[in-house]
Amino acid sequence: MAVCSKCGAQIPDNTGVCPSCGAPQENGANQQAYVNGGNYMDPNDVQQNKVMAVLAYIGILFLVPLLAAPNSQYARFHTNQGLVLFLFDIVVGILTAVLAFIPFIGLIVSSLLGLGVFVLMILGIVNAATGKANELPLIGKIRIIK
Repeated sequence: MAVCSKCGAQIPDNTGVCPSCGAPQENGANQQAYVNGGNYMDPNDVQQNKVMAVLAYIGILFLVPLLAAPNSQYARFHTNQGLVLFLFDIVVGILTAVLAFIPFIGLIVSSLLGLGVFVLMILGIVNAATGKANELPLIGKIRIIK
């Protein structure tokens, strides 16, 4: 199966047009690269490292794919996203400790920030598990691991 150069959907070999988005395709040219969110990934790399990519979003476990799959572009992308999320979670934790001294508003703001971190974590896990290389909203453009 080939991969659409525009939307990343799988398309039958030797198809001139993507059935999902209608983008014209060059026959056989897209079988080597997986495209999603502007990131080009090898489909074999994506399939082999989905578990590593998922682990990257679970707190300190971002170290597992960093050490176990250092040559995987897919795992490295999600490891960077997981590291940024981890650091953001630390900042939110510090901010929550400071806000604890404000009786009612501090509790509400802290809860919303914690919920935001949780939503970003779930979004990252879903992207990694489904083979997507999409950046997380708000914090996804930060690059620590190249």
